[in-house]
Amino acid sequence: MSKNITDRQKEILDFIQNFKELNGYPPTLREIGKFFNISSTFGVKRHLDALVKKGYLNVESNASRGISIVRDQNTNNSNNNSKEIPIVGRVAAGIPITSYENLEGTVSIDSSFFKREDEENFALKVKGDSMIEEGIFEGDLLVITPQKTANNYDIIVAMVDGEATVKTYINKNKTITLLPANKNYSPIVIESKQDFSIIGKVKGVLRWMN
Repeated sequence: MSKNITDRQKEILDFIQNFKELNGYPPTLREIGKFFNISSTFGVKRHLDALVKKGYLNVESNASRGISIVRDQNTNNSNNNSKEIPIVGRVAAGIPITSYENLEGTVSIDSSFFKREDEENFALKVKGDSMIEEGIFEGDLLVITPQKTANNYDIIVAMVDGEATVKTYINKNKTITLLPANKNYSPIVIESKQDFSIIGKVKGVLRWMN
């Protein structure tokens, strides 16, 4: 079984892995082609055939979503430039309704997107629409860097009375306000009696277009 894999093949394998983790099923050839701007399904099939030959994939020719992963590309250390980020549950971007603590798998992201290799980043899946004007939509994965403090106008994940929410952080005149990015929602003003903490800062958004 060959261990050689090109950069483009690795990108496609990463995409298939991440797509399946996000959606629960593998992408079609057209979805792969759309993501990588490959104009024909034949062009996609050439890459998949190479990955099948090298032992990374199985592809059922009579099924539109018949791609299955046989071997993780991370066994090829010489080409391993990605970082596995744990997905830790769902986070509300409407009202704080969901705890962040439940592990839901991992997502592979190119290491070049991170300032430090040792950053303990994690990902959260968004539920709700209160941050749509910041380009954060339901179903997106947010990449979070854990930290307990934030600057004004940072987009953060916060815990409010035991529940997680994504909002823009503002702290003025000793008053903390969590600001939504949707005119249909009101700001959340943190009262002194409430249990409030910052979990981390949003560093990026991952989205796959179906």
